[in-house]
Amino acid sequence: MSEQNKEKLRATVDAIESGYEFMLAYAAQGRDFEYTSGGDGPSIRGFLEGLIKGLETVAEDFENEVKDVIQSDDHLYSHFIDVLKVDAEKSKAAVEMVMSLPSIGSQIIDNLNASIHLRALLTDLFLIDEALNSLSRKSQ
Repeated sequence: MSEQNKEKLRATVDAIESGYEFMLAYAAQGRDFEYTSGGDGPSIRGFLEGLIKGLETVAEDFENEVKDVIQSDDHLYSHFIDVLKVDAEKSKAAVEMVMSLPSIGSQIIDNLNASIHLRALLTDLFLIDEALNSLSRKSQ
C-alpha cells in the first residue's frame, strides 16, 4: 500500500475514533441543548462532520489496504469489507439524522453512542485492523 493510502486510512480511522470519543464526553455533560456560542468548548457538529467524512470512505480505505496486504484468501476479507460498508452506511444515516436537528443535546448523543450500528462499525474497525496487523507481523 502506498504511504499516501496508509495515511488516508489512518486519518479516516482517527476521524471516526475521535468523533466517537468526543461524543462519549459530550453525552456525559448532561446538556439539554447544544451550545453554539464561543467559549463553551468545541462544537459537537464539527466532530460529527468529521465522523461522517470518515464513514464515507472507511470501507474503501480498508479495501485498498486489503488488496495490498492479502496474498491469498482475499475473498474472505472482501466479504468482511462488505459488512464494514453496510455498517458504515447505517452509522452514517444515524449521524446525519442527529445532524439535522436544530439543537443537539447530550441525551441524543448518548443514544447515538449506544446505537448498535455505530458499535458494530467500531468493532469492525478493531477486528479488521488487528487482522491486518497480525498478517503484517507474520510476514516480517
